Amino acid sequence: MPTPHIRAHSGDFAPAVLMPGDPKRAERIATLILENPRLVTDIRGMLGFTGTVNGHPLSIMGSGMGQPSASIYATELFSHYDVQRIIRIGTAGGISPNVAVGDVVIATGAHTDSAMNQLRIPGVNFSAVADFHLAQAAWEESQRAAANGQLDGKVHAGTIISRDHFYFTPEGQTEKLAAHGVLAVEMEAAALYGIAAHHGTQALAILTVSDHLLDHSSDMSAQERETRFQSALKLAVAAALS
Repeated sequence: MPTPHIRAHSGDFAPAVLMPGDPKRAERIATLILENPRLVTDIRGMLGFTGTVNGHPLSIMGSGMGQPSASIYATELFSHYDVQRIIRIGTAGGISPNVAVGDVVIATGAHTDSAMNQLRIPGVNFSAVADFHLAQAAWEESQRAAANGQLDGKVHAGTIISRDHFYFTPEGQTEKLAAHGVLAVEMEAAALYGIAAHHGTQALAILTVSDHLLDHSSDMSAQERETRFQSALKLAVAAALS
């Protein structure tokens, strides 16, 4: 049965879903990589598509921006549509000096300033971590692609932070995160990892660094943000179908 936020029926979604934030990006990715893509949901303009990649079923659906929006869609996909793995594919702001614009980050864990995971287990600081097997599959694909000259930029694996605010950051926080090895910042992964843990499913975020919080000299333009995601997409598909 359709859920309050997804107009789809049993069997409309593949076991694996790629999840960009922007529904239009979901449409572009579906057109780019899916064989025979079909629209399976469009409530509130949040587009979802299902097709195949080399004969393997795969779905692509937008999540919107921020942890509350992504949580709604991830929860409904896991709990009502038999989805077993969600790979977030999006953009992030670089934090670490070792990360450059155009690089890809495989987010093995996500710190957060959000309260999204605080109530999951009372008295416990919940660790929002990616599924190891998905992260391993993405990393192994990155090594193969790098050896064949198929990547635009470097690939990093490590922690990120999922913030609730886009325009507000406490003074000095970004520098302290960089000093603790945090690679990048985005707005969805920590909640996604918590939801996957709750449902006994798998989740991973693979992010293209579109700007750098400590050095804005090479930030992507709005158009580049919409087109420079091929490397991350390649890793995400490999993880989804692993």
